[in-house]
Amino acid sequence: ARSSASDTNKGAGMNENRNPVELFEEKAKAVSAVVSKVASMREAVAYALDVCDKKQACQLLVSGCSEPLSEKGQALCETKQQKVIAAPGLSPEFFADLEGSARERGILCIEKGMRDHLGGVDIGFTLADFGIAETGTLVINSNSEELRLATMIAEFHVAVLPQSKIRETSRDLEAELAALTSVQPSYTAFVTGASRTADIERVLALGVHGPLELHILLLED
Repeated sequence: ARSSASDTNKGAGMNENRNPVELFEEKAKAVSAVVSKVASMREAVAYALDVCDKKQACQLLVSGCSEPLSEKGQALCETKQQKVIAAPGLSPEFFADLEGSARERGILCIEKGMRDHLGGVDIGFTLADFGIAETGTLVINSNSEELRLATMIAEFHVAVLPQSKIRETSRDLEAELAALTSVQPSYTAFVTGASRTADIERVLALGVHGPLELHILLLED
């Protein structure tokens, strides 16, 4: 018993000494997130554009419906004429950089008016406020409805997380979380991996309640 306890303590000590960034990357990948490191926001912008370029354009899924779409539903589908990147919350400088590069590739880039593009948003490009290493979780202040929609209705979510904002455990975020939730109503989101459910016959399905893929860019700030 003493030997087991000693081994446990050694293991705990090793975990305490781990680099939070490396631990976050390991845990996030374990829940199917795609994790990459970027040296600047411009590199993050280029990454989001490349992902959007390579993916097939998404559109409101209507296959398998026995009845034709209503006029309102049909009009919603027709709003999707090109690939869309929703990027609320960026600084004016980086949004202008993203929008200009997206326009050159024939991609529409928006920072507001998400409700007008419910026919299909390809990429939600956002900034994360904090990261929790022990679970690979993103913490995002989602008080803005535009930001909530960008992280929920996009097919792929690309989130930029400054490495300096990664904490080892949720307890290490107590003060920051108290500040985030002090404003009411508060919509602080904890995002761990891509959207998934096994409600139907215990078969795992991705992207049912949110993005199909989560890409996390660890920014060397």
